[in-house]
Amino acid sequence: MSTHLGTVPDITRPGVGLVLVSTWRVGTPERQRATVDAITRAWRSREWPDVGLLSYSVYTGNDGDTTLRHYSQWRDREAYDAFFRTFRDERNAEIDAAVPGIERVGLRSYELYRSGALAEGETRVPGCVVLVEVEFEGPDAERRKGWVDAVFEALSTDPDTPSGGISAHFHLSTDGTRVLNYAEWESEQAHIDALNAPGTGVGSPTEQWKRVRSYPGLKDSTVTRYTPAISLSAG
Repeated sequence: MSTHLGTVPDITRPGVGLVLVSTWRVGTPERQRATVDAITRAWRSREWPDVGLLSYSVYTGNDGDTTLRHYSQWRDREAYDAFFRTFRDERNAEIDAAVPGIERVGLRSYELYRSGALAEGETRVPGCVVLVEVEFEGPDAERRKGWVDAVFEALSTDPDTPSGGISAHFHLSTDGTRVLNYAEWESEQAHIDALNAPGTGVGSPTEQWKRVRSYPGLKDSTVTRYTPAISLSAG
């Protein structure tokens, strides 16, 4: 089975039971580019691993962040375990030979919960992916779902949705403590402009957005911007 190369995955594609998100620290912009090239070579020179891996995508950190973030879609946990046993080490060995010293940190497991387009009926290519990682006080599936639902209510009633936003895809961590919003934007500048708009960032000063920001059990959140580099899937 051959490999298809693109820039972003289809986040809502059918059959995805598990999403894995991880971080590689590579140190410099030059090593960042070299690592993306090495990943592309290591994967495209081999047949696609037919174990239930649906896509594998890589993003380069912006704002001087020289990390790489990885987003992969799997049929289920068993599919990832089969890949880990059979295919992972050979690919990573080739990448490490090309760019020694990569630090692999922070692998997390998620399931997609809700997705929505910020501008209905439009098809736009994302030039920036914003990862919003939200942590809650202890595992509570219903609380996390309630918070995501509150975000969608705030979005649907916002009188001034920022331009440049394309879509938002909310994932729930399998350990019960986190939410990941994979948000697609036209460009990095569009997201910067939205954050710098009057008020408290993305979202108008409505009661719905106030509820989102003061939701019970909300502990912490981080926002990081990335540029899509490669997205691989079965060709």
